Amino acid sequence: MSQFSNKEKQILLDIVDKTICHGLETRQLLEINLADFPENLCAPGASFVTLEINHMLRGCIGSLLAYQPLIVDVCHNTFAAAFQDPRFSPLTKDEYPVLTKHISVLSKPEPIYFTSEEDLLSQIRPGVDGLILSDLGARGTFLPTVWESIPDPKLFLAHLKQKAGLPMDYWSDSIQVERYITEVIE
Repeated sequence: MSQFSNKEKQILLDIVDKTICHGLETRQLLEINLADFPENLCAPGASFVTLEINHMLRGCIGSLLAYQPLIVDVCHNTFAAAFQDPRFSPLTKDEYPVLTKHISVLSKPEPIYFTSEEDLLSQIRPGVDGLILSDLGARGTFLPTVWESIPDPKLFLAHLKQKAGLPMDYWSDSIQVERYITEVIE
């Protein structure tokens, strides 16, 4: 069951559009007045905003922890995904009409306790869990939607290690993994 009404989902999607349009015109972040939004969207929330063109990633930036109002978090992450993702040049006006936008609202991350890599793999829920992996100052996350392109848990974990800047076959007793789920709004 969704934690947001259809109206609240539409407001979040509208903020993504307004943020991108404002950014294309001014290269500035849209200002948010919390009094203009429902209470549920003003509660602390963590989000990722993913932008795609023709099913290819065009930007993805987010927050793992709820530290600001959700509507503000979505606005900031939209602007960052469109104009500040270091993997891409800033979004252009020509790209906007063909852009697909997804908002992932994250649950609070919970630690997974395991004794070995095999134990960890047995606890991961493919298609459900987003994972945060950290060790030796390295950190990376994959949203649950990444399962669509990497459905095998062992490969999912190997690519997550690589994203964190570790070798794909890396293992240490100090690795920490947290899981979260998301509600995707599109």
